[in-house]
Amino acid sequence: MTESTDSIVDEIRAGYAFEGPALEFGAAVSDDGTAHPDAVVRIPLSAMNRHGLVAGATGTGKTKTLQLMAEQLLAQGVPVFLADIKGDLSGMASPGQPNDKVAARTQDVGMTWTPTAYPVEFYSLGGQGKGIPVRAAVSTFGPTLLSKVLGLNATQESSLGLVFHYADARGYYLDTIADLRAVVQHLTSDDGKADLKEFGGLSSATAGVILRELITFSDQGADAFFGLPEFDTSALLRSAADGRGLASVLELPAVQDRPQLFSTFLMWLLADLFHDLPEVGDVEKPKLVFFFDEAHLLFDDASKDFLDAIQQTVRLIRSKGVGVFFVTQSPKDVPGDVLAQLGNRVQHALRAFTPDDAAALKAAVKTYPKTAYDLEELLTTLGTGEAVVTVLSEKGAPTPVAWTRMRAPESLMAPSPDATVDAIVAASPLLAQYGTPVERDSALEMLDKASAERVLADQAAAEAAERATADAAAAEEAAKARAAAEKAAERERAAAEKAAAAEARRKANEPGVVEQVVQSSAFRSMLRSAGTVLGREITRSVFGTTRRR
Repeated sequence: MTESTDSIVDEIRAGYAFEGPALEFGAAVSDDGTAHPDAVVRIPLSAMNRHGLVAGATGTGKTKTLQLMAEQLLAQGVPVFLADIKGDLSGMASPGQPNDKVAARTQDVGMTWTPTAYPVEFYSLGGQGKGIPVRAAVSTFGPTLLSKVLGLNATQESSLGLVFHYADARGYYLDTIADLRAVVQHLTSDDGKADLKEFGGLSSATAGVILRELITFSDQGADAFFGLPEFDTSALLRSAADGRGLASVLELPAVQDRPQLFSTFLMWLLADLFHDLPEVGDVEKPKLVFFFDEAHLLFDDASKDFLDAIQQTVRLIRSKGVGVFFVTQSPKDVPGDVLAQLGNRVQHALRAFTPDDAAALKAAVKTYPKTAYDLEELLTTLGTGEAVVTVLSEKGAPTPVAWTRMRAPESLMAPSPDATVDAIVAASPLLAQYGTPVERDSALEMLDKASAERVLADQAAAEAAERATADAAAAEEAAKARAAAEKAAERERAAAEKAAAAEARRKANEPGVVEQVVQSSAFRSMLRSAGTVLGREITRSVFGTTRRR
């Protein structure tokens, strides 16, 4: 070291002497490995919404650092959100158990230790595991986050955005994965192609990729995470009845094989908070501190749009009174644009077993202010429960780098008993609101109904056409029958007339017919009448007389 032990400790003592409320990490350690209880390493409560990083190799104490920070935030009335991947953080609901290690650490750092249970609300994604089910509708989750989960490329992400836009324009509710699949299938069907022309193109190949990824996603159990009732993230801002903050612990052991899903879901929670919370600027204490464990999973294989969304959210959510702490193994796991916004650093031990490890170590050292410690050596030799700390002071300036021996959490540093967790969940006022899934007529049902109506309409049209064809055929047959009947009647009349004429000729040619006619009284009367008329005409002719009419 280039400075004496006294000068290092004096610098730390002066640099962490804050006037306002603060969280205590532990005692500063000089270059000879001695802890100095009078040089307390703290972080101002007002700086907790300036975001931070907790990094370190597996087994170096990152989770206990989270627990330690969360306890002190709760004690000062600040709610926290914790993603509990290993199940250890459920121990915050139970008082810690004294043992020799805790006693030794407490004496070493010169701080009191009181076993304490903290107010906790347990959550689970979609009810998979113990806790209040947390669900989100696919529509509010959005295409950008969902593309990250599905592993889509830029073109496929753009096409998925088109599907969301179409569903929104048509009033199709995207509540579940099944709803989204139904819309994609509709747009690639004969019925939906005409609709798609209004919004742009969706190739069959891209639609096929999206559908396959959605099916795989469902097979992994993701259907449970999407649906109604949708979780209201304002519930994370609550306080306990005794005035302490409430710890919202999201239990995630059931989804360890789907890391992209839970990390992206946590990002949705943060983005939703950002959307709903008002601007408050700088505050004396944050409204919520969000601890993002296994943060490297959030950034792995992320698209540019997704990274941009994270960067924007982290940059702007500070003014909403929310602090975000990313927890991961190495600072290199966090993109530079995001890392630059993390003013508070707690770095546990790093390993340098490979060339990549050595490069990560050198990169981590460069992120710290100038210090008398040989950080490249120190970061590889830190013990469990020790860290290198630098934070933002109350004035926003970085504090001196401090090798810190961390104090022990006061709650249980192991999972709480199942009976304790079950009792807390059963007593939660949120269970009635979110415990039971809700179904409504969303896109799947709406498209099925429309399809059924089209089928019925097609059937009715076909039946009407069939009836019209049958009626036309019947009318044609009736016309033919009438024409045939008329022809038959005409033939019968002609035959009858012919027969009557033949009969008349036959009778006219029979012997004695003329004599019979002459002898008849009617014939004789006709002759007399004719004779009278003829006699008058002869008289007028002889005497020259006429009759005036």
